[in-house]
Amino acid sequence: MKEFIFGTFVYEYTIIRQDRKTLALTVTPDLKIIVKCPYHVDSNRIDIFLRKKWFWLEKQLSFFKKYQRKLYDREYVSGESYLYLGRQYKLVVKKSNKNKIILTKGKLLVYTKKSVSSGQHNKKLIDSWFLDKTEKVFPKRFLSMVSLFDYNHHPALRVRDMKKRWGSFLNKEKIFLNPKLIHVSGDCIDYVIVHELCHLRYKKHDKRFFDLLNEKYPKWKKAKDKLETIGAGLCRVDSY
Repeated sequence: MKEFIFGTFVYEYTIIRQDRKTLALTVTPDLKIIVKCPYHVDSNRIDIFLRKKWFWLEKQLSFFKKYQRKLYDREYVSGESYLYLGRQYKLVVKKSNKNKIILTKGKLLVYTKKSVSSGQHNKKLIDSWFLDKTEKVFPKRFLSMVSLFDYNHHPALRVRDMKKRWGSFLNKEKIFLNPKLIHVSGDCIDYVIVHELCHLRYKKHDKRFFDLLNEKYPKWKKAKDKLETIGAGLCRVDSY
């Protein structure tokens, strides 16, 4: 653990030295500050880097402090909120003679044949609805992003639940997306897809990789910041 002082603010951070060329700053949802840097970087350069990043650092810490809350098990009853493609919807469960879900006017309406308080049944309905949306949304956005590249061979798209990654690729044959991406906005999904498609050409996050990323998806930085903010409670990613 190291200490960084800026005015009246005192921060403790963890430093991770790696085989890399640039410095990177990460704030995790549990308020941990992590600095990744090349092996040869001295403490003075790190201090200068943190001073330049102070506004962003304080912004991230403030966000997580404001919205940080204890993890809890959902009860899947009316009043809870759910994210779908970056927008928040209030869950409303109603008794019906048919099981169905409708998204309308800021509400996720769940019609159930069982008791409205049957959280287990409501969960099955909601999980099934999100899975259906994932199977429809992801392929469309994937095909749209693939068209930006001139690859002769297109990798197959797969969905895989990952705790610390939004996406990954396997031997240029498959690209995996985290199903939790269905909760974030479309531009965030596009960014993750393009990110992985760039890895098909360049495995490392080097200059060539970021040049390609800038060419194919110029607004990736804005999407990345949004993903880190909106998706903070969905997937505990150290960096992406």
